[in-house]
This record gives sequence, C-alpha cells and structure tokens, in this order.
Amino acid sequence: MPAQRIAFDGSFVVRSFLGGTGRANSASALWQQDDADLAERIQRIESRYVSHGLPVRFRSTPLDPPGLAEALSTRGYICKDETIIFLAPISGVARPDEAVRVLAAPDDDWMAVTATAEHQVPARRAEKQQAADMMLVPAAWLMLYEGGKPTACISIVADGNLAGFFDLAVVPEARRQGLAARITHAAADWARRQGASWLWAQVASANQASCAAQRSLGMFEAYRYIYFVRPQDKLAGMKFG
Repeated sequence: MPAQRIAFDGSFVVRSFLGGTGRANSASALWQQDDADLAERIQRIESRYVSHGLPVRFRSTPLDPPGLAEALSTRGYICKDETIIFLAPISGVARPDEAVRVLAAPDDDWMAVTATAEHQVPARRAEKQQAADMMLVPAAWLMLYEGGKPTACISIVADGNLAGFFDLAVVPEARRQGLAARITHAAADWARRQGASWLWAQVASANQASCAAQRSLGMFEAYRYIYFVRPQDKLAGMKFG
C-alpha cells in the first residue's frame, strides 16, 4: 500500500494516507542503531500525525533502535495486532488458473469481495481504491469467478526480486473450498512473470487458520512486527495490517 505523504526523521520513515491501512499510516525504523535523540524523535513524529489529524501509530520491527518499545510504553502506548511475515520461493507456489481474471485496478466486483473481510473500514477501502494510480512498481488485482460469480480476490505487488500479496478474501458462502489457495497460486504466477522469485505475505499471528494456510503453501516465518498505538486515539480498538 503506497502512502500519500512520506517523511524521514533519522532512521525512521514516517508514512501517512487516510488513516486506514496500518502500513501506510505508521512510522517504522529502517536501521537498528542506538539513537541518542529517540525521545525527541518520537515527539516530532507524533506532532506530524497530529498536524494532519491522524492517529499516531508506530510499527515495531526487528529494525527498531534499542529502547523504542520501552520509550513508547512509558508514553502510554499499547501493543496491537502482532503480524507474521511469511516467505517462500515463488516457484513452489506459482500456478496459472484460467478462472482468474487479472485487473489493472480494483473494480466493483473486487471491492465487493474484499468488503466481506472483517478488517475493512471506510478509510481502508478508500485507500485501496486510490492505490492503483499511486503504484510505481507492477501491481495487479485478481478475481476468481465460480459459476460466473465473483468469489475470491487478492492483490499483489512485484518489486524486483520480491512480490507481496494482500487483500486475500473469499465470500462467506464459498469459504473452505480451496479458493484462497487457488487465487494465491494465480497471483504468484503473475508475479513470477514479472520477474519475482520470492513471495511474501503478512498475517495476523492470532489468525491461526490463515497462518496454517500460508504454511500449507510452503511459506515459512521470516519475522514479526507489532503496532504501538495510543489509547486516546480512535484506532486503539481497531484491527489493521
């Protein structure tokens, strides 16, 4: 998910969009190093989000500077939504599927299927609708039709050697029929044709069914991240990825 605004503060990249998707609306460190100005940096990052009327959100990864989690906890932040990054060689996942349509941007059917996912909120949907025109790398939105009806969707981005897939959803009445695996195979096939050789995905660690599905595709855990949010911000009770 691209972001409308990007800034850098020391080793942190600060991204913001409409306040929906976590990755496009959070600050993350890119270099694990001691940071003597960490306290002041956190305050500056907070002010950036507040100035745009957005909740403050930090994405904590293995690249955090020492003491970040403790500093945020001291300021009253709480942890939300631990996420696992799964990874696999794309050659073991890619498989074409004639029932899958590849779109250059999300259409009404794609948006309708992704809306069946529990994590969707208006800001996230608006970000997804605007994302296609903001991409600087190859991206596709895939739809799987069964009996002429849209039943599953996924989006995928190919960035050099890596390809990540997102927005995997199956309509409730068609779940547990292997459709999620089918459209993931097709997305991986599209990415392989763009030159990618590794496939990755981000899954909430609490979603055991989805984690099991990724492992069944041959994907393995690469690392984890978690969000730090402030209870006073409206997003504290939301789920996001």
